[in-house]
Amino acid sequence: DGVVCLDPVNREEPAADRLRLLLAAAFGGGWSAARERQLLAAAYDGSPPRSLAVWLRDDAFAQHCKLFKHRPFLWHVWDGRKDGFHAWLNYHTLAGPDGLGARTLQKLTYSYLGDWIARQKQGVSADTPGAEARLLAAEALQRELELIAEGEAPRDLFVRWKPLAEQPLGWNPDLNDGVRLNIRPWLRGCTDLGRKNAGVLRAPIPNIKHGTDRGKEPESLRPRAQFPWFWSAPSTRKDGSDLPPDFPGGGTFNGVRHNNLHYSLAAKAATRAAAASSVT
Repeated sequence: DGVVCLDPVNREEPAADRLRLLLAAAFGGGWSAARERQLLAAAYDGSPPRSLAVWLRDDAFAQHCKLFKHRPFLWHVWDGRKDGFHAWLNYHTLAGPDGLGARTLQKLTYSYLGDWIARQKQGVSADTPGAEARLLAAEALQRELELIAEGEAPRDLFVRWKPLAEQPLGWNPDLNDGVRLNIRPWLRGCTDLGRKNAGVLRAPIPNIKHGTDRGKEPESLRPRAQFPWFWSAPSTRKDGSDLPPDFPGGGTFNGVRHNNLHYSLAAKAATRAAAASSVT
């Protein structure tokens, strides 16, 4: 279902055990405890290797991002605590079509994280050390995931090449828009739960551009009513943060390719309604 947790959550085996089974199947007769140690040593580039579980928890996501040129197709979500909730997500499922992405996020939020929260509540009742801190961290993550699902600015998806009436409402991503765009609500739109500029992810991704891209748009294809963000005075900041939310556009076309803009659910819905009425 696109979700693998580090701990045994929701009646599933922990991620390290599941990965070990996958490796054993892939290597066949060549798999052994010694081979696992060799792979871990290679992952740590000569430094003393840690366990498979610790590698998945602390280092695998940053290495995955670097390997795939900061376009990760596996996302590591956590609540900011090493002993807290950790889940690896398959981006292609999380951004799947026909509502699959929204359903995957809901399952992560309420089935997997919900099960973890229930266990921490039991721990609080039993006076288990650390349970209360883990509960608070997990509930904070759940709130962030709920806000991503809702998609209100600044956790909204903004697609500069789509007209305002076709901007996504809530977590309804288009896989074809790409990782660099769809990951923004999780990375910079959210409150940093652990690492600076990482949002709910295990590590920041420095090469995700939040400002403007190179080049200019053609005026003939970007009318102001549908693409107001291309109609403005030149931005004084490279990240576009001087443009207010629900920016209506200025009087002059400049075609700047902004990424760091936000439109509220109300603005998107109103534009959709206007577009629908004009068609009918």
